Amino acid sequence: MSRGFSRDKRLLTPRQFKAVFDSPSGKAPGRNVLLLARDNQLGHPRLGLVIGKKSVKLAVERNRIKRQIRESFRLNQDCLAGWDIVVVARKGLGDLENAELARQFGKLWKRLARNRSTENAENSPGTSDHSHA
Repeated sequence: MSRGFSRDKRLLTPRQFKAVFDSPSGKAPGRNVLLLARDNQLGHPRLGLVIGKKSVKLAVERNRIKRQIRESFRLNQDCLAGWDIVVVARKGLGDLENAELARQFGKLWKRLARNRSTENAENSPGTSDHSHA
């Protein structure tokens, strides 16, 4: 799997965003951010960012945050395969340093990946993908 962040790794249309908002199959709330995720049947994850002026006033801050999130996503995308993920910024996200952003998102991606594995285990009783034969 390529480690890049090409066009096919992004949510591009309002319809793609709406699908995640309308029926998320996974959520990971953070202190200043909310991650919503939904299966995409693609074998690779896609990322959408919602960072409004209301939660982060300055464009330069919004752009910095987007860069940090994309980079963190790029590094963690292996454990996120098959998700469409929308990151919704909340007040205070712009106040975080880059290192803190990276740390928080590292945790959030892992939490999301964990949610998925427990969800899969619940949805398929007795048919574990990790059978120790």
